[in-house]
Amino acid sequence: MKLLNGIVNELLEELNCKTVFKIPIFGGIPIYESVVVTWIIIAVIFLICVLLVRNLKVENPGKKQLVLETAVQGLYNFFEGIIGENGRAYIPYLMSVAIYIGIANLIGLLGFKPPTKDMNVTVALALMSIILIEVSGIRKKGTKGWVKSFAEPMPIVLPINILEVFIKPLSLCMRLFGNVLGSFVIMELIKIIVPAIIPAIFSCYFDIFDGLIQAYVFVFLTALFIKEATD
Repeated sequence: MKLLNGIVNELLEELNCKTVFKIPIFGGIPIYESVVVTWIIIAVIFLICVLLVRNLKVENPGKKQLVLETAVQGLYNFFEGIIGENGRAYIPYLMSVAIYIGIANLIGLLGFKPPTKDMNVTVALALMSIILIEVSGIRKKGTKGWVKSFAEPMPIVLPINILEVFIKPLSLCMRLFGNVLGSFVIMELIKIIVPAIIPAIFSCYFDIFDGLIQAYVFVFLTALFIKEATD
């Protein structure tokens, strides 16, 4: 029993999102660990972008530029195949979110606590996506057309369509948070019970493969919802 309580306490300690510092205004605004790690990710991505886009050429591009253009074009083609021609304007957002979630899920390999283990982060990502989805529908159909779409294909489904607006962000949030949390708990249990060799093997799946899969699923579903809103 003591061993089980010790394992539970250790897991709760790892899951606790600590306050790194407070901004001394309005009584002190707490800045949590997930926010600081997110700032680090943003800074690293920004630095990489600056380094990659230096000395770009229209003619006779170098190997670095060719690889970069191929990667960006590949992502554009991938998302355009899902979202369609009407949603091309939203592809940069989807690419940015995919990169952020992918890095956030993998950053645990470097000793940082993944921001996606904080439900506040996943809720914010889900809310941004659902706002973009609804805005895309309004831009495509107009305000009246967007309101009328809730009564399609027949007025009787109006309550269900309205409820769906709230279900979509909830599903996006809980799917991402639940899978990241589940992977983390399993890995911590494996490390406690079998501390040598085996955790490294499982880490290849839970920390790398599963982390990238969750980033893919999040942006894939967001792209599908945007396509549905702009259809």
